[in-house]
Order: sequence, then structure tokens, then C-alpha cells
Amino acid sequence: MTQVPSFRAWAVPGIPEVREGDDLAKLIAAAEPGLVDGDVLLVTSKIVSKAEGRVLAADDREAAIDAETVRVVARRGALRIVENKLGLVMAAAGVDASNTPAGTVLLLPEDPDASAAAIRDGLRDALGVDVGVVVTDTFGRPWRNGLTDVAIGAAGVRVLDDLRGGTDAYGNQLGATVVATADELAGAGDLVKGKAGGLPVAVVRGLGAAVVQDEGGSARELVRVARDDMFRLGTSEAVREAVTQRRTVRAFTDEPVDPGAVRRAVAAAVTAPAPHHTTPWRFVLLESAESRTRLLDAMRDQWIADLRRDGKSEESIAKRVRRGDVLRNAPYLVVPCLVMDGSHTYGDERRDAAEREMFVVATGAGVQNFLVALAGERLGSAWVSSTMFCRDVVRRVLDLPETWDPMGAVAVGHAAGAPGERPERVVEDFVEVR
Repeated sequence: MTQVPSFRAWAVPGIPEVREGDDLAKLIAAAEPGLVDGDVLLVTSKIVSKAEGRVLAADDREAAIDAETVRVVARRGALRIVENKLGLVMAAAGVDASNTPAGTVLLLPEDPDASAAAIRDGLRDALGVDVGVVVTDTFGRPWRNGLTDVAIGAAGVRVLDDLRGGTDAYGNQLGATVVATADELAGAGDLVKGKAGGLPVAVVRGLGAAVVQDEGGSARELVRVARDDMFRLGTSEAVREAVTQRRTVRAFTDEPVDPGAVRRAVAAAVTAPAPHHTTPWRFVLLESAESRTRLLDAMRDQWIADLRRDGKSEESIAKRVRRGDVLRNAPYLVVPCLVMDGSHTYGDERRDAAEREMFVVATGAGVQNFLVALAGERLGSAWVSSTMFCRDVVRRVLDLPETWDPMGAVAVGHAAGAPGERPERVVEDFVEVR
């Protein structure tokens, strides 16, 4: 008869109030938890923090949250979801004002993996058992109501169980299944520890396959890295991040650009404000290498002719042309154009000039939306003014109407390297208050 998989979980009573300097392994061993090889011990981070002296006198919890925060992920009223120094994305950076004396807060352990390893080693010395240890903390979850415990530190435990490449019961190959075993263990322990029962330690037995003889995985493996995180920011923070992180990219990889991503960026561009309820934007997408080369060759020839008329030397011309290669090196080009459809004519030079300026400003707003949306798609860009100096050439090569005014060109692609540091700009330097 096939044995049905099962496990047992129970809380460990008798753990005293933990104070700074206490040896948690000895306190747990003294509670006689009945551990055997292959058990998994779930330890609430609060008692780890207390033993490690992570209790902070702080009447202002917000200041403590600030000190533990690396970046704000989302904010709504007083609630902040942030990334803390451990790389964990959670409410209030894990700073806890419960289960600690008034006027103090608890910070998370500095290195929860090391804390778990120390408890594991201590239990091996005290009881002669080889167990896995998971340090847990309480998390909310995107798209789900309610809280659960997850692993923030681990030792001797298979943190992730990668099933990719295997098959299911129907023979289908598993292509994306990586089980967060340590989090599942943390949740099982929380069911018996509870949130307010004064039972900070639990044991899970019967899942020996999750326990490994060496140090096992690190709970840091559970933290999704930025490049793989599709939900890295809250809504308003995502907008600010895209705006502030948008940079001019001058070197691109040869990785193809998704045309759908560019079209999504155009959809964002055409939501910009415009005068008289008009739509002054047009975006010419140069998706083929042939179209890009034909345009850039014609623009280069015109530029060289202009420079020669200016009296520039051939050496100077060659240097300038080389510096202009940012468009030629990009795998995708976009030429934004201004159209004046719907504009008013006043028969007055001052007012007619102002009318055109309104449309130019609206076009710039659309291009800015476009660049920010590209950054949100994880695409680099460079807005170069060159098409404005040879509009007739651009219209001829791209077969555009005479009423379309090219407003530069946008190089689009995947950045070949990380952007350099942007010099800090002090807001007050750009503000006048009346």
C-alpha cells in the first residue's frame, strides 16, 4: 500500500521572555521540544531580534522606518511598503512596535540567515540533532488579503524546490514551477504558533526531504531581483521612478526591440495635453534596418554639406559625424513629428507665433511621455534633434506629408551598460515663489 505523504506541526511551549544576549538555542533546548533529525524548527524573528539586541528606543517609529528603508515601493497615507536593508519588500521595513516595551521598536535581525545557522549549530551541540531552521516574519501579499508568515532566514533547509524540467501527472513538462518551500514551512509553523499566543517557536516533522545536511539555501534566494520583478513599484512610485530613472542612452546592445513595447509607449505619448483638443503628434517607426540606414545616410550627407558650407575642415567634419553615431548604433528609431491640424490663424504675427509655440510645447510633452513610457518598458532611449535641421530630407526619404515637421529622432534599444550618476539637482535652484 502506497504511503500517503503527511506531516505534523506543533508549537513549543515553555520559551521564556527573551532578552538581549540570550542564547536562543539553549532556551529552545531547555524547553524540551523533542527534536529529532530531519525536523524543521520555525523561529519567530521577534525573539531573534530581542536576543541580538535589535531593540531600539524610539518614540518616533517613522524615523526608525526611514533608517531601515532603502527605497519606497508604495505609499498610501501613513502606510509605506518599502524595500529594507535586507532586500525584503514589506510594510514599515519590518520595524515592529508590538511585543516590545512602550517607547521601543524591534528591528529585524541584521543577518537572518546567520541567525538561523547559529540556532541550528547550537541545537546540534546541545541536543545532538540535525534539524533545519527557518527564521520567520509576518508579511502581507500583493493581490491577497490577510497576513502570513514567510522565511526571512534559513539554515539546513531547501529554500526553493526547482521542479523545472520535470513532468506533471499528465506528462506535461514543467517550465516555470519553483516551489518556495521555506515560505510554505513558515506558513505551516504560523498555524500553530499564532500571532498572539506567546508561542514563538514551532516544529514541523515529516518533511525530511526539505532538510539538507549542509548549510542549505539562503532566504535571500526568495527575494526576486529587480530585473525579474514586474511589480517592483506602486502606481505613483512607478511613475516617479520612470521619470527620474529615464536617462539618455548612447550605447545599445544588439538585442531586438519589441515593437509592441514601442506602440504602448506611443499610446502613452498621445495622452499628453494639447491645445484646442487637437492631436499634434505623429510617430514614424523605423523598424527595418534598411529604412534606418537610408534615412541616416541621407541625413549624414546633408549634415556634411552644411558643415562644409560653414567652412569646417574635413577632420572636424569626420569627428562630428562620428559623434553622431548614437542613432546609427540603435536597433530601432522613432521620428516624432508635429502637425498643426486644428491650429488657429489670427493674422497677427505675435499671436500666430504663440499658436505654433503651443503646438511645439504639446509635441514636447508627448515626446516626454513617450520617453518615460519606454523607461517603464525597460528600454533605453536618446532623443536627438538632428532631423529638425534637415526636415525636407527626412520628409522625402520617409515619404511624409509636407505638413509633418520632424522633431528630432529617438534612438530606442536595450542599454549596453548602467547609466552614469546624474549630478544632483536642488529643486530650489529651479523654483521662484511669488
